[in-house]
Amino acid sequence: MKVENTKQQMRKGILEFCILSVLKDRDLYASEILERLKEARLLVVEGTLYPLLTRLKNADLLQYRWEESSSGPPRKYYTLTEEGTQFLEELKSTWEELQHAINKVTQS
Repeated sequence: MKVENTKQQMRKGILEFCILSVLKDRDLYASEILERLKEARLLVVEGTLYPLLTRLKNADLLQYRWEESSSGPPRKYYTLTEEGTQFLEELKSTWEELQHAINKVTQS
C-alpha cells in the first residue's frame, strides 16, 4: 500500500468542505478558489475543481453569477446558497468531532 494513495484519498474526502469554507465569507471565481486552496497547501487542479463546483451547484449548495471583467472574458462567481451555508455548518461540526476523535486516538 502506498502512502501517497492514502494521502490523496484523505484530501479528496475533505475537498468539498474546503471549497464551501473558502466561499463562506465572499463570492469567488474558480481561479480565486484554486488560489485559496493552494495557499492552504491543498494542491487542486482545474480538472478536479470544476466537476466539484458543478456537483455542489447541482446539489443546490452553490449558485453562480456572471460578471464582466476588465481584464478578459466574463467571470463566473460562486456563492453559497442558504442550503449550502447550513450544509457547511453541519460539515464543520462533523469535522470538529472527527478532529477531536482522531487527536484522542493518535495521541494515545
